[in-house]
Amino acid sequence: MEYFIKLIKKKYNKDVRKEKRALGKLRREVERAKGPLSNQHQVHVEVESLFDGIDFSEPLTGARFEELNNDLFRKTMGPVRKAVEDANMEKSDIREIVLVGGCTRIPKVQQLLKDYFDGKEPNKGVNPDEAVAYGAAVQGGILSGEGGDETKGKPLRI
Repeated sequence: MEYFIKLIKKKYNKDVRKEKRALGKLRREVERAKGPLSNQHQVHVEVESLFDGIDFSEPLTGARFEELNNDLFRKTMGPVRKAVEDANMEKSDIREIVLVGGCTRIPKVQQLLKDYFDGKEPNKGVNPDEAVAYGAAVQGGILSGEGGDETKGKPLRI
């Protein structure tokens, strides 16, 4: 968002932050652009009649997206390190990496995970919705104390 807000300011001498409707339109289009960047080299962020009758259209490459968000992507590794630590494990103890959720589809995030786990390829063949549902059910069983033997000190098997 910041990138496009600055671009609009430079290109049109207009602070889009002051225009709530325009900001909302821009946010929707920027959010929409993220998904295709996981498997396309470039997308166009396009907003008809963004403000004052101006149609906004700008390309965004995957490389530029990664550059703009590099710090955020690197921060995603903190919870990964913490999860391994909380499990009293070493990263070499991890047999399989399963990616679920939106940001795990971003190639840069996948590469950071692969690098962290010393080249181990993440498993992308698991249905993300099923994995999340299974994990939630197991966590619910653990928290309620009604999980039975399936939740007592055994690794999750999906």
